[in-house]
Amino acid sequence: MRKIRVNDQMQKGYRYALVEPMGKHFDARFKPDLTPKQMLALGVFGGVYLRDCKKEFPKDWFVKARSQTKGKSERDPKLNYFGVNASQSLSVWRAKGWIYKDDPRGWFQWYCRYFMGRRIPAEDERQIKRWLAMHRHIAQIKKNCRPGDISCHRKQRQALLHWAYDSRNL
Repeated sequence: MRKIRVNDQMQKGYRYALVEPMGKHFDARFKPDLTPKQMLALGVFGGVYLRDCKKEFPKDWFVKARSQTKGKSERDPKLNYFGVNASQSLSVWRAKGWIYKDDPRGWFQWYCRYFMGRRIPAEDERQIKRWLAMHRHIAQIKKNCRPGDISCHRKQRQALLHWAYDSRNL
């Protein structure tokens, strides 16, 4: 069992254990279309996600990642795959109670750590239920867009991309 120690701007001295092999043994209901590495390469969160915590994750996740230039703090929608902002601010996530104390950056941080092999049963269940709830956006795209028309409902498609769904295939 490998242990990870986190020291970044949002967490100091946080530790967790990797109890599963990377990318393996997911909950049977949780079948993301994209890995964290693929999401970062496609363009998510306006290029500002995980900038100060790269040491925690494999270096190759960041080789092709679309990320904001060093020193810039605001997200740039042009770096997102669909070229639109589909994110709410972290303060909104906090206000809604969507942030788990061990993952102060939100769902994507949880997913990265889950993908790496960390398991926290109660939190994993909560986050997987949230991920499953995104199916309503898939239904909207299928109902309102021609198959393969990725210019239709770009904001919804970008939001799905933030949740590891690949709407390019709808």
